[in-house]
Formats: sequence, structure tokens, C-alpha cells
Amino acid sequence: MKRLISSTALLVTALSLLLIGNAARADYSERSDVQEFINEMVSKHDFDREDLTKKLASAKKLEGVLEAIAKPAERVLTWKEYRPIFITDKRISQGKRFLKENRATLERAEQRFGVPAEIITAIIGVETYYGRLTGKTQVFDSLVTLGFDYPPRSRFFRSELEQFLLLTREEDVDVQTIRGSYAGAMGMPQFISSSYRHYAIDFDGDGKRDLMGNTDDAIGSVANYFSEHGWKPGAQVVVQARIKQPIEETRNTLKPHTRIAELTNSGVYPLTNVADHEKATVITLNGAKGKEYWLGLDNFYVITRYNHSAMYAMAVYQLSRKFDTQE
Repeated sequence: MKRLISSTALLVTALSLLLIGNAARADYSERSDVQEFINEMVSKHDFDREDLTKKLASAKKLEGVLEAIAKPAERVLTWKEYRPIFITDKRISQGKRFLKENRATLERAEQRFGVPAEIITAIIGVETYYGRLTGKTQVFDSLVTLGFDYPPRSRFFRSELEQFLLLTREEDVDVQTIRGSYAGAMGMPQFISSSYRHYAIDFDGDGKRDLMGNTDDAIGSVANYFSEHGWKPGAQVVVQARIKQPIEETRNTLKPHTRIAELTNSGVYPLTNVADHEKATVITLNGAKGKEYWLGLDNFYVITRYNHSAMYAMAVYQLSRKFDTQE
């Protein structure tokens, strides 16, 4: 999601336990930066000043969240360590079960948005173990903590707090009742507040956008998110490559930027047929057998819009491929 700061299932579980002993009441409403935020919410969105002040006065500062946000798994693990977290026999078998149990909804989503059922399932599988581990941290407290006590990304999280307050007002939900990841992601697909507001859809026609307990809405919303970010139906995602000699990747970006023909001329050879005019970015991963070279295509880039990590996108893709059986 932009984006998406999305939690991993293991981190959600571990951090939820950590946060139990690391919450402290810190009357945020007395701070000048918070009062400025309140003024903005009143003037921009017509929030009730007294009500919002009370909410912020009751918010807890979560020290565990501040510790966790500085050490996301994608930044400290190698692919050799990261891959086994998600590509497991149990996660694969549970994914196949999810596909079977929700086949009609997944097929409807694939037909409407062009996103394969296996990719949708893999996203939910990586994010929350198919809805089993959605997080136990109070989202409001987390966003307040990160928005006002985490300077490196305070602007982003303050914006997400704004979106969260708008979301709860629109959906008529008490801010204190919503729980999610330590970074404020919610529900089966772990949407942050801005993504929830912009991409979540009512996919079962009951008049609500419920990503917490409605599997149909979660499936449709993931498919809609991918579609809105440019998913190309039927196109390849990523292909393995070999290199003739060590290369120097001068453009450190996940977005495809070099045509396959140019890469081939420079000694980077895809191991699967890819049209010469397609653009790709070279992905280098430190795997169990040494360095792996991959060519990330447009759809691979779309997966990274959900979580800005090549390892995350690769885990989603490889997990989705494990469902492609008749078992």
C-alpha cells in the first residue's frame, strides 16, 4: 500500500506480547504539536474539539512500537532467512484450503479485477496467516505514538492518524475497538488507514467495508488495490536470470527501468522467455545457495506497492506458485 507498511505474521504475534508491558499513559492533548493537530482536524474535517481532545488525552504511548518500527524484518534479514518464514508446508496447505473454501469469491475477484486468486491468497497468507493473526495492538494508540514520538516518519504516521479518525467516523466505529499491527495496519489484508479508505470495497453487498471479519471484503479489497496500482492481467511477475559477469546495479529501484534487450546485451540473461521490449529491474538476493538474480517486471513492482520490499514481493510470488497444484 504505498505504501503499505505491512506487518509480518510473526512480528505481529511477538510484538503484541511485547506491548503488554510497554504502554504508558502520556496526556498527549497537553502537547502543542497535538493541539495543532486537533486544530487542523477541527478546521479541515469539522471534528468536535472536546471529543477529539478527550480521545487524545486517553491515548497511550507504546514504547514497544517505537522499538519495533526501527527494526522491520525486511531490513535485517537475508533472503535465506526471510524465505523460510513464509514458504512453509503449513502455510502452503492452509493457503490451498483458503483457496478451496473461498473459490467462488476469489474467482469473482479475479474476473472483475484481473488479479489471480493465488496472488490474492498469498497476500493474505503472508500478511495474517489467512486472517488468523491480524494483530492485537490498539491502532489508535500506535498511530498517536508514531505520529508524535517517532520523528523519522512522524509526518506519515500523523497523516495516517488523520485518515484513521476519518475512517472510524465514516464507518461509525469506536477508535478504541480497532486492533491491528504495531504500525497501524488492520484486518485480514493489513491495510493502513489511507489504503482502507481509498481501496477497501464492499464485495459481498452488505453495505459495509469490513476487513476485520469479512473474508469476501478482504479478497475484493486486495484485488482492487492491485488493480488500482496497475496490475496487468496475464502478464509475468518475475523471472530468474543468470549473469555473464558481475554487474553493478546503478539504479537502486524496484520499478522496472531497463528493457530486456538492453539487459541481455549487458550480460543479464532471463531464464524464461520475456519479450525484448519489456522493462525490468535486476533483483539480487542472498539465498540458501548463494546469490540469486531475478528480473522484476511490472507486476512484481505492483506487489511492492503493497510493501516496499523485494523480499516481501518474492515471498508473495513464490508462495502463490506453491498453490498451483491439483491437490
